[in-house]
Amino acid sequence: MKCNIIYPELSYKINGILFKIHNELGKYCNEKQYCDSIEEYLKESKIDYEREKILPISFKGEIKGRNKVDFLIEDLIVLEIKAKRITSREDYYQARRYLSALNKKMCLLVNFHSEYIKPKRILNSQAPE
Repeated sequence: MKCNIIYPELSYKINGILFKIHNELGKYCNEKQYCDSIEEYLKESKIDYEREKILPISFKGEIKGRNKVDFLIEDLIVLEIKAKRITSREDYYQARRYLSALNKKMCLLVNFHSEYIKPKRILNSQAPE
């Protein structure tokens, strides 16, 4: 059985940044503080990104700009940041919706408000290779 990891090098770099930030800031900051720090490290690492990328409108009457991803990195990986006690099934479904709306292959969902971070890889099998 062949196992293909999607975007291994970029994922590795992003995970390194996430672990570094969690070690520096701990688990009691708010989501914006973590995002600000991530943005600084992405700039430092010369990794291309869009912060708070607005999703396209998905239904009639939807307000433009209502839904946005925390980061779209290298136009490949959606990065969703949480700072709450427990990530829920809704967070997972939200990440899936973001992947579908942007037609991207992978999302990293990470909750900083835990003792040890465990970035979750969420894949979209419908997105092009």
